[in-house]
Amino acid sequence: MSRVLLRGAQVITMAPDRPDAEHLEILVDGDRIAALDESIDAPHAEVVDFSGRILIPGLVNAHLHTWQTALRSAGADWTLAQYLTHLHGECVGHYTPADMHIGNLAGALNQINCGTTTVGDWCHNVLSPEHADAAVEGLLQAGIRAVFLHGTPYRSPDIPHPLTEIDRLLDGPVRDHALLTLGMALQGPQYSSPETAVADFQAGAERGLVVTTHQSGGEPSPGWEALRSAGLFGPLTNIVHGSGLPDDWIETLVEAGVTFTITPENELGQGHGTPVTGSLLRSGAAPSLGTDIETAVPGNLLTAARIALAHQRSLDHARHRQTTGTYADTPSVTAKQALAWATVEGAKALGLTDRVGRIQVGMQADLVAIDARALNLWPAHDPVATVLHADIANIEAVMVAGSWRKRDHALLTTGLDEVKDELRVSGQRLLRNIRPTGSPA
Repeated sequence: MSRVLLRGAQVITMAPDRPDAEHLEILVDGDRIAALDESIDAPHAEVVDFSGRILIPGLVNAHLHTWQTALRSAGADWTLAQYLTHLHGECVGHYTPADMHIGNLAGALNQINCGTTTVGDWCHNVLSPEHADAAVEGLLQAGIRAVFLHGTPYRSPDIPHPLTEIDRLLDGPVRDHALLTLGMALQGPQYSSPETAVADFQAGAERGLVVTTHQSGGEPSPGWEALRSAGLFGPLTNIVHGSGLPDDWIETLVEAGVTFTITPENELGQGHGTPVTGSLLRSGAAPSLGTDIETAVPGNLLTAARIALAHQRSLDHARHRQTTGTYADTPSVTAKQALAWATVEGAKALGLTDRVGRIQVGMQADLVAIDARALNLWPAHDPVATVLHADIANIEAVMVAGSWRKRDHALLTTGLDEVKDELRVSGQRLLRNIRPTGSPA
């Protein structure tokens, strides 16, 4: 097994018992972190000097509809109603397995390029087993760690999730590949009948899978109470957005161990509602982060972290002025918290806390090197803030499970021009099915 010694960098471990940043050496042995210390003696290990860089755990994009990558920017000016009409009403049925493959391949490669090593691939356009297999193959080909969240296009509230497909995937590539796990992207209580929601959540619980559902812009439907009565909310339940949920419901869900994923740029821009960051923090929890749809917003998770941080600070500042008549003396939320949303909390949301999200001995070697010598980051007085201020050009190197996926600011993959050409052709063909106007779905 390969051994790599990373030295010279400032390291942000995100471990609760360590400083925010420290000068450490990291020994990677195979796919895991074998040692972490100020000085490590590792004969025969390859030595990589990362002086002037900051090493962080790989970012976790907990919610991304990767299959939409070929439609980048097409919906930048769409409202949520227009998005549902044009994409889910007019476009999804025209996706072929090849479209799913190239969208997931190109989207996953872009995530690696942006410093994301784990993605929650919310794949709710699985029209057939062939579509599912093609989407999975795109993730595997990219070399990213992924939770493939199997979903279907929107359907009748009484139609249950196709469990034969879940079991087929569990017995196939998910079982055979170390970087891939399976979850269920459900219509959930907001868009299914109470009976169907209970059956779907129960099926996920019986299989030990993460179950995740959208909720935005409305009071809880009767299905929420049905799930609570059945005792089906727990640590493997993930709610995306959550906007519109009252504080008492959020408190109840947090007490049950439920995780939340916010997608702040898209939520604020398309009209989902206000991100629930503040409600979660007041309940003693924290959000994970996603970028949602590249149809409307960029896929850079650090951008999402900055937006989430600035938005919540703005709300808190306004509340403080209304209460006291003056400015706040201290920030309500810190940069370290925002970085945790993009790492630790993302791992928790996807059921991967024991593998990723922190730099610790025994954890998977998912690491990102940020070049803090660049003009836009230098001098890096505060390493945590420097990481949040980084952009794609600052992501120098990315390692997934001990294997380099990006080095010297370039992806280590061949055929990128062919990937881009195939993505362009796919997107242009799919967009021909979208009408200039349409009634909200």
